Amino acid sequence: MGYSNLVDDGAKGTRTITISRPKVHNALDATTLQELTAAFTAIDSDPEIRCVILTGAGEKAFVAGADLAFMAGIGPDEARRFATLGHRLSDLMEGLHAPIIAAVNGFALGGGLELALACDFIVASSSARLGQPELGVGVIPGFGGTQRLARRVGIARARELVYTGTQLSAEDARAIGLVNTVVPPANLMATVRGLAEAIGQRAPLAVAAAKRAIRAGEDLPLGRALAFETEQFAALFATADQKEGMRAFLEKRPPEFAGR
Repeated sequence: MGYSNLVDDGAKGTRTITISRPKVHNALDATTLQELTAAFTAIDSDPEIRCVILTGAGEKAFVAGADLAFMAGIGPDEARRFATLGHRLSDLMEGLHAPIIAAVNGFALGGGLELALACDFIVASSSARLGQPELGVGVIPGFGGTQRLARRVGIARARELVYTGTQLSAEDARAIGLVNTVVPPANLMATVRGLAEAIGQRAPLAVAAAKRAIRAGEDLPLGRALAFETEQFAALFATADQKEGMRAFLEKRPPEFAGR
């Protein structure tokens, strides 16, 4: 199938995936979801990749939503398959060894916001708009929005956003914890690449373990989550990177992590 809808810059250490469907403001159809799944599956098998940036082509849209031209002609069975594709992609992204930064450069609506919510965090252009407008076209968020949005901003706020379809400005999204950072449009990719570089300098096995522990803690009682954290912490003491990191600190030099 290739990457007809995606642009992959293949940069060493950081992988940038750009969704590029300019005629429909980067809207998600089944093919795009499958191509994203293939791209992230390949990334997950490459330990050299330390961080991933996900963005949309152009200045108007990160992802404007699911492709309504596609959705308008399907029935319940195909809708279920479409939603399952979205869930599988989001689960893959959340379980990826490398953190994913969403660089939201414009509209992140419906499935676009759900895609951003599956990333580890969101950096937004000051011109971005974010929301879940699905109820206005007779459906609900189908790629995890009813669940991940509530976990990010709280149940009451998620109910308000889903029920009303309100589009938030980037600053309003930052104020409620949906977006981490807001920057001018011209600075977006430089800011995100700087964050990716900073993450890439950390011990990659420790980064992956931290991601696993934080994700597990969302669904576990505190006691079990702390026990999971303990196991992740202890396991890292069997790695060469732990030895290198602590030795470098004591020797007052930068560490050279190898991912082992």
